[in-house]
Amino acid sequence: MIPSLSSITSRLRFRQLNLLVALEECGSLHRAAERLGMTQPGLTKALREVESTFGTELFVRTQQGVKPNELGQCLIRHARLVDADLEHLREEMNGVLRGSGGRVAVGAITGALHSVLVSAVSELRRLQPALSVEIRESTSLELLNAVNEGRLDLAIGRTTVSSNGEQFDYEELMDESVAVAVGPQHALAKSRRVTLAQLARYRWVFYPGNMPLRKLLEREFREAGLVLPPYPIETSSSLATMLMLKEDPHLVALMSSATMDFCEEHGIARRLPLAIGSRHEAFGIVTRRGARLTPAAAMLVECLRRAAGQPAREDG
Repeated sequence: MIPSLSSITSRLRFRQLNLLVALEECGSLHRAAERLGMTQPGLTKALREVESTFGTELFVRTQQGVKPNELGQCLIRHARLVDADLEHLREEMNGVLRGSGGRVAVGAITGALHSVLVSAVSELRRLQPALSVEIRESTSLELLNAVNEGRLDLAIGRTTVSSNGEQFDYEELMDESVAVAVGPQHALAKSRRVTLAQLARYRWVFYPGNMPLRKLLEREFREAGLVLPPYPIETSSSLATMLMLKEDPHLVALMSSATMDFCEEHGIARRLPLAIGSRHEAFGIVTRRGARLTPAAAMLVECLRRAAGQPAREDG
């Protein structure tokens, strides 16, 4: 049985939480001790103290090193949240002392980056110039993990990709349309009419199999009675997709319309005249369930709503 809250709070120290995170990231007592500036016996003793505080083992010892068990993973996740909250506290206090400032960390899927985040962050910086902003582009699943661990204040993506969607608060922001893209030198780049059957004969750049855009494309081919083209390049990187399209005149890719607009504006790729019938899932603002946003993050949320054409809200 896990000890009482009062017992844990009276014995647990912040340094011990950092120790657990270091152990997970390093995977061995020796490397974790080096990172923390401790001896290995000292770290072993400190780990035993933490495990004694919780009345259970938190790591599995193997010949390859150490790895957290299920309870250890749970504690490490909350250790990261505590660390993130303390960092937010420090930055907010610095902002108060300076009369302005603060910091916000936000992540976005590629389509949201082009369609709402860049303009929202630009507005935020005009409203609050003395503000540090971290922007991360990734898949929805990776962004959700970062939000859950406290590495991001909020993300713009989808919660449906996670089996733990109930851990997040979600506010739909806008629908996302998609486009079929080829490089400027592709044989079909200037065609006035293109069919999916034609495109099935070309090589494709696909998103990985667990991502919404990949599932949408698979559905589109299936409903057209076509087999998905073999031997694709698989990547979740929008930059890699853009570079491959520009380099290889035989490739085809599916991307968000906002990303397509950027590619056309800069001569990176051409939009094909092919309508995708399947509706793409909307994306929205994701935060940890019940988490209180910092003033800077709350201001960014308002900027995101305006960038998406949403009305302002009175958040309680």
